[in-house]
Amino acid sequence: MRRSIAYIEPASATAGERGTWKFIYTTASNLPKGTKCKFDLMTKGRDIEWEVPETSLKKKSNVIWMELPNGKSVTAEAMTPKDAYTPYFEFTLPAEVKGGESIAIFMGSPGGDPVKNGSLAQQYVYRRRPFNLYIDPKGKGNYKEPEVFAMDVKGGPLHSLRVIAPSMVSKNQRFDIIVRFEDCYGNLTSNAPEGTLIELSYNNLRENLNWKLFVPETGFIALPNLYFNESGLYRLKLVNMMDKQEFLSAPIKCFDEDVPGLFWGTFHGESTRVDSAENIETALRHFRDDQAMQFYGTSCFDTDQETPNEIWKLISVHVAEFNEEDRFATYPGFQWQGSPGTEGIRQIIHLKDNKPLLRSKDVKSNQLKKIYKSYSPKDLLSIPSFTMAKGYHYNFKEHDTEREPVVEIYNSWGCSECTAKEGNPRPIKSLGKKGLSEVSDGSIRAALNSGCRFGFVAGGLDDRGIYTDLFKSDQVQYSPGLTAVMAGSHARDSLAAALNRKACYATTGARMILVSKIAGKGVGSELSTEIKPGLLYNRHITGHVAGTAPIQEIMIVRNGEVFHTYHPHEMAFDFELDDNEPLENVAVSAPDGRPSFVYYYMRVIQEDGHVGWASPIWVDLVPPAPSAKKSKKK
Repeated sequence: MRRSIAYIEPASATAGERGTWKFIYTTASNLPKGTKCKFDLMTKGRDIEWEVPETSLKKKSNVIWMELPNGKSVTAEAMTPKDAYTPYFEFTLPAEVKGGESIAIFMGSPGGDPVKNGSLAQQYVYRRRPFNLYIDPKGKGNYKEPEVFAMDVKGGPLHSLRVIAPSMVSKNQRFDIIVRFEDCYGNLTSNAPEGTLIELSYNNLRENLNWKLFVPETGFIALPNLYFNESGLYRLKLVNMMDKQEFLSAPIKCFDEDVPGLFWGTFHGESTRVDSAENIETALRHFRDDQAMQFYGTSCFDTDQETPNEIWKLISVHVAEFNEEDRFATYPGFQWQGSPGTEGIRQIIHLKDNKPLLRSKDVKSNQLKKIYKSYSPKDLLSIPSFTMAKGYHYNFKEHDTEREPVVEIYNSWGCSECTAKEGNPRPIKSLGKKGLSEVSDGSIRAALNSGCRFGFVAGGLDDRGIYTDLFKSDQVQYSPGLTAVMAGSHARDSLAAALNRKACYATTGARMILVSKIAGKGVGSELSTEIKPGLLYNRHITGHVAGTAPIQEIMIVRNGEVFHTYHPHEMAFDFELDDNEPLENVAVSAPDGRPSFVYYYMRVIQEDGHVGWASPIWVDLVPPAPSAKKSKKK
């Protein structure tokens, strides 16, 4: 029995390539005159996806058309369904096409140079990337199962080199690195000129040896058992010996003593390339392998429309399968939307598998108080996010320190540290009439001043739920953020324990190293004059910053006000600072009869615009206990 055949010429493309592609369909049965053919590019209209073509054959570039077996051209009609992001293209056959004959759909240049005038391929690699062709011989638009064209989209020419390495290590501690060979879009690639040689160099490591690396077919290479035999700050250097381009790793801090690990990831973020709901397995691989994250929490919205029960089950299964100690810690999480002001938007993280999706429209979970009553802090974390977004804000009046130990200070749609007038480097704002603006009620500084205690985490890009319409507006979009967690081991429980200690910090995506201490205690610490009476008169602040670019500004914030600022304009900077003002003169009154306090946190801005926020350190003013009366002598 004859079968229909669908294939593409050429059969592959490189990411971001311009060209003309021919989709050939050989029909197994006769297609009568009036047959309708629907061609679907399977895109969502994002800039990184396949360029949507024009239909007019008068155009010279990026056109879609059909050719019949007799060579005649058929013009497409662009049809955009109500809920679609991009159109599909419908052709009506003007004559019969017999079984065994072929029709061809072209996408590119009708007659010009395909390199200059063709259609632009998507910017990310995709094994067997599908294009769907639907056939309705009756011509009524009643389409059934599609014929599928498959194309391999491969990495483009070698553009950059990236080293994935730990951020903190101890002297003589063995560690592995991965070298990624990437095109200009960040895809793995082996597309390099023959004979390309890469030099990897580093100081104080195995007597300053240099390694020479060839570009592998996989696009990456793992190098095990590296170590530093002296403490200090390191950056691994890669040099393309063909064009002499140099690439540096993110900073690596080596300590004399054993130190906790510094792990990077996010609990709130969507991939621009892969939908993390229906394609959760691919998304998890993307965050683990391409983005080099060490932990990840899913963050679908709790609504039936965004996350049906079957999708949540699929997410839960894959999250459990991908959770791997010492490699990739995964958490089943979701976004819960409550009342503006009193509840706001939450990223709720289950710390164990096989837990339900708590929907804000269900009676048992339509209030945060109900959720907190049903789950202990050992089972669930609740992270307030986007707290300064008008209409979705959170005023922190009901802040629960046990269940909300950290707050999302930043995501791609803006920062909630403070208002723009108070110096917010990436405020929530829109350039047009549509979109969201900031509201001071959700200010993180104001919440800290009122006595709330939490650490800082960062979210990434989001185009779901409340964020969907922001892409269609003039809302200002920033880079996806990252969270750094300082934990004793690379495992779920250890990372969660570190978050509860507030041992974490947030960045706008740069893997900078931020170390801030008071009296030797690090970020998230809560100190007391009862235990350290000297803090009444002096708070000795030390810090270390290592950037991925020169550091423009280091700001020490005390009780919501700028206490001290440095402008090093160097890649790394150490500082020591004393606050000698009597604590009772600067302490902030706390509610509920708690001790007065002062808090400090560090904000860092690099010359490339990236920002980092170290979680606060608190010092409580506790009056010394009265000395015990001497017992009377008999």
